[in-house]
Amino acid sequence: MDKIEATSLTRADLAAAVQAQIGLSRTESAQLVETVLGEISDELVGGNNVKISSFGSFVLRSKGLRIGRNPKTGVEVPIEPRTVLTFRPSQILRDAINNGSGG
Repeated sequence: MDKIEATSLTRADLAAAVQAQIGLSRTESAQLVETVLGEISDELVGGNNVKISSFGSFVLRSKGLRIGRNPKTGVEVPIEPRTVLTFRPSQILRDAINNGSGG
């Protein structure tokens, strides 16, 4: 089985890609990336889901109060209600990942 090397895409990487592909200045590219990420963040913080066609959806889910257990002591403890963020990739993205085409 091949081991997949773990790397992360950073804001700087995104800005560099925008600069290379669109030809904006480094500053304009960074501002564009910040604007897009800011809009996505603002919508999620406001309680809205975000759907990006052919990419996927960022979905907010509410989890209710539940009882958990401390694994060391076995004592039951309440887990407070919270909102969690999940990402659901589009079928196009899933296919690209599974076929190794990278999008």
